[in-house]
Amino acid sequence: QVQLVESGGGLVQAGGSLRLSCAASGSIGAMDWYRQAPGKQRESVAVISRGGSLNYADSVKGRFTMSRDYAKNTVYLQMDSLKPEDTAVYYCHGYSYVTGRDYWGQGTQVTVSS
Repeated sequence: QVQLVESGGGLVQAGGSLRLSCAASGSIGAMDWYRQAPGKQRESVAVISRGGSLNYADSVKGRFTMSRDYAKNTVYLQMDSLKPEDTAVYYCHGYSYVTGRDYWGQGTQVTVSS
């Protein structure tokens, strides 16, 4: 069993920054950040492969940066130039090659005021 524990959400004004963290308790391969705004489907924001390759949603390219600390088994999402439309609950997700299962964090609220 792997647990993903997120931290770092909050309230920020438009144009501000936040950094989310997601710590994994066990071996995890690729990891992603998703978000879900009220009344909308959950969408992928950024993904980092086990080897460190990155991909971003078009809506966040150039503003969000995902990184990975292998020693701490933690991924980060640095969010800059935040917009009100970035307001959502952000979820960390990972796949374990050891257990063959998907794991989700508890979600953290990000609210961007205009």
